[in-house]
Amino acid sequence: MIIDIHGHYTTAPNELEAWRDRQLAGLADPLRKLPAPKPNITDDQIRETIGQGQLKQQQERGGTITLFSPRASGMAHHVGTPETSLAWSRVCNDLIHRVCTLFPENFFGVCQLPQSPSVSPSESIGELERCVNELGFVGCNLNTDTSGGYWQDPPVTDRWWYPLYEKLVELEVPAMIHPSSSANRNFHTTGAHFINGDTTAFMQLIQGDLFKDFPTLKLTIPHAGGAVPFHWGRYRGLAQMFGRESLEEHLLKNVFFDTCVYDVKGMRYLFDVIPTDNLLFASEMIGAVRGVDPESGYEFDDTKRHIDQLDLSDDVRSQVFEKNARHVFPRLDRALKARGT
Repeated sequence: MIIDIHGHYTTAPNELEAWRDRQLAGLADPLRKLPAPKPNITDDQIRETIGQGQLKQQQERGGTITLFSPRASGMAHHVGTPETSLAWSRVCNDLIHRVCTLFPENFFGVCQLPQSPSVSPSESIGELERCVNELGFVGCNLNTDTSGGYWQDPPVTDRWWYPLYEKLVELEVPAMIHPSSSANRNFHTTGAHFINGDTTAFMQLIQGDLFKDFPTLKLTIPHAGGAVPFHWGRYRGLAQMFGRESLEEHLLKNVFFDTCVYDVKGMRYLFDVIPTDNLLFASEMIGAVRGVDPESGYEFDDTKRHIDQLDLSDDVRSQVFEKNARHVFPRLDRALKARGT
């Protein structure tokens, strides 16, 4: 079994974005009517966009299951009010639930949280509980910079976040630390802002003691941790300077990285540096980079091909492709066991 922990509905029908446009237009002009509670999207539209998009690529590349969430750059937590964010999150999460209902063998839900700058993360708990308890989602995406590149919220280790962490632990749900779109023109969303967010969160975790308070909390950092694996010596040294235990003791029982690296050279380095127990297969398809790599002749985000080229044992492949995901996402593991898988 091959479990991809990082997929987004980037091919959603145009009606979703049209709904969002009407929602934001209503903010700009109070006389404009807000959109209907949900966009008018048919099951056939979902089948077509998924069948010709993520499902097609999943099957062509030998995948089995994708953990599926709304388009990350579309979360745009810096836009509008908390009420705006909640309505948008519910629409997006309900659409993900419909995908998972139509394709139950292939997709499991990961939810968008209704975050807003300077608003307590506790305000996201209601939607998290709805998605997990009512819709059967197995994870969530957590944006640690809701300002879109201006970093106005407290660090990820601050007690400001603790009510949400308490709920994540209670529900046995991991969070993927995932930025959204950049509102700062200095940072390209996928090329800089996402990588900045990944790297910044890891450094904040080194500086804090979050997992002494939450020893069972699990966080995944996407895009292979941003700059982290490629400066592992720097982070080991900084941890030592701060009087921390080794990174393995301080963080790696709780922090995991995906394999969204888009060439074999980077993938090889990732596997050389990060312990196997902390790597979870992911491709982010169809996501940040679209197109065929002229050096390899296949698509950049076909990350399984990069891993297949590495000299790895069957045990390591099994861990990265399946076992680690089932460990980090216990609700996914229980659902698969209930199927006899």
